[in-house]
Amino acid sequence: MKLINAIRMGGVDVLPLVEGGKGVAISNGITSGHWAAGGGVGTFSAVNADSYDYQGRPIPQTYSGRTRRERHEELISWAIKGALAQARRAHDLSGGKGRVHANILWEMGGAERIITEVLESAKGLIHGITCGAGMPYRLSDIAARFNVHYYPIISSARAFAALWKRAYHKTATLLGGVVYEDPWLAGGHNGLSNSEDPTKPEDPFPRVLALRKQMREFGLHDTPIIMAGGVWWLEEWEHWIDNPELGPIAFQFGTRALLTQESPIGDAWKQRLLTLKEGDVFLNHFSPTGFYSSAVNNSFIHELRGRNDRQVAYATEAVGEHVSEFGVGPRRRIVFLTPPDLVHVRQWEAQGYTEALRTPDSTLIFVTPEKSREIQTDQVNCMGCLSTCRFSNWSQHEPDYSTGKKADPRSFCIQKTLQDIAHNSDKPEAVENNLMFSGHNAYRFASDPFYSNGFVPTVRQLVGRILTGR
Repeated sequence: MKLINAIRMGGVDVLPLVEGGKGVAISNGITSGHWAAGGGVGTFSAVNADSYDYQGRPIPQTYSGRTRRERHEELISWAIKGALAQARRAHDLSGGKGRVHANILWEMGGAERIITEVLESAKGLIHGITCGAGMPYRLSDIAARFNVHYYPIISSARAFAALWKRAYHKTATLLGGVVYEDPWLAGGHNGLSNSEDPTKPEDPFPRVLALRKQMREFGLHDTPIIMAGGVWWLEEWEHWIDNPELGPIAFQFGTRALLTQESPIGDAWKQRLLTLKEGDVFLNHFSPTGFYSSAVNNSFIHELRGRNDRQVAYATEAVGEHVSEFGVGPRRRIVFLTPPDLVHVRQWEAQGYTEALRTPDSTLIFVTPEKSREIQTDQVNCMGCLSTCRFSNWSQHEPDYSTGKKADPRSFCIQKTLQDIAHNSDKPEAVENNLMFSGHNAYRFASDPFYSNGFVPTVRQLVGRILTGR
């Protein structure tokens, strides 16, 4: 394997190894502090991170507000406290080595307020802001205010060009790097555009080469590109390293960083990673953000798939083939289905899926009474964790704080499930019945000899292994 040399990033020389930020208490100050101490770039998640009591125990994030708006304000307060706690831990553990970045989602609730207040209170602790899940035009303005570097996450040269022309050209000196996230291989939310086929992955090399050509047109010859998604052994990427066509390249490790001793995920989650097979990670469109995302195909995903499969179109009046009457809800309000769809509905009802829920697309989905109550409770309890949420119809924008659309029961409360798996993943049932984000290469844990006999490395051991090869 080629020798891995340091590159210039964020004004300092670091190893071209970046920890991928994983939201809601997964990439924390401990993992990022140790990663930075190893000479690379550690990344903690500032997405509803944990804060701690005087004994160092995570404080459960509870909400007492009677309205969504009140709970949204509570969520922002929790997020600021948690991000500051993680920044301090990362700074202390890094010992002044490497770099510590904070990862935010542009579409998370209160993103601008949260990162602004965190940077105001954490001066000198955070060296960079990594940001994706949307088009973060104002990211550069925030970075300039606090003189920190910024690292937008994009999935195409076109997306970066739009960000540059609208905003980033004004703050070019603080652009520390551009994260290219492979939309077919990365874990978590993915940046697939409407013109891209989720079933047809594209080779990242020409896409990243196009990004570099675009960056050179803007004078960004030496600004690193950080390759994220699908990276496992660096020897598989030797043709990228020191490639003059691509320029400075760093590599981001999100999924591999899950399986370390310092990683806060529970033992049941770690053991599940060691048993995954190729194809066990599922690219889906269920997220309340509206983005595609990649997650382990467990019972949680199976239920969502079934919920979406048990779906029929309806009309409020008899029209065309929609001539069969069907009563919806406690008052059995009549809608019209096609005769074949009514046959499917009767079959689903016989299986226990007796509750019909309306979607914004004039369809009905069929779930059990228990699942119906859970969906409705989760929608009522929304705390505005996203800027807009298709599951609950929340929007953080005034005056109505609503998307103006019907809440979509085909999705789910992302805050609830991510908090549950983050804090209960020592239990197999929590791992099976919650959203478990993962990159598509997670199946390689089972075949990589580094993890033989269930070996779980420290962060330092993992960094050392990445640098030396297989």
